[in-house]
Amino acid sequence: MAKKLTSKKPLSGNRRSHACNATKHAQKPNLQKVTLDNGETIRISARELRAIKKVTDIAA
Repeated sequence: MAKKLTSKKPLSGNRRSHACNATKHAQKPNLQKVTLDNGETIRISARELRAIKKVTDIAA
């Protein structure tokens, strides 16, 4: 099982139809599996992965 390193959680809200009906809706974070150089697999958000790649080349 990949270790989860991010603190992001699903956002909740309502979908609204033209008739103003409210239906519960969740936006899930964009988690990606990444294998580090030492062979460890982690789950990290796409935005955090992009920031790490800009600073260093740890996650390929």
